[in-house]
Amino acid sequence: MTAIHCHYRGDLHCTAEHLASGVKITTDAPPDHEGRGESFAPTDLLATAIGTCLLTVMGIHAQQRGWDLRGAQADVEKSMQTDGQRQIKRLRVAIALPNTLQPAQVETLKSIAHDCPVLRSLHPELQLQLDWPS
Repeated sequence: MTAIHCHYRGDLHCTAEHLASGVKITTDAPPDHEGRGESFAPTDLLATAIGTCLLTVMGIHAQQRGWDLRGAQADVEKSMQTDGQRQIKRLRVAIALPNTLQPAQVETLKSIAHDCPVLRSLHPELQLQLDWPS
């Protein structure tokens, strides 16, 4: 079990502490929702979670196989729903992998990426687009 302590600091700012490591992150409401956008918005953290989870899952499997995945990137674009309830409408993830990987390795990593627990936890109505290198 993971424990995270969240603290509202006022003025739409929060701090979250990962209790096992002591690492802290901050959030602020986005400018289009009463905030100043001075840090990650809470929904940005979900977008961040999908990008880092995909890279981590692929990294675990690459490491087990002796493949060097250093330099891999996931650029995430988050779009909010503009009508109705406020929620994330779409996440687009552009994944860039090192040029040193062979095509078969890239195909394996594409398959392994679906083991990402964040990806599996997303609501099925959320539009998710994974863009892979050609």
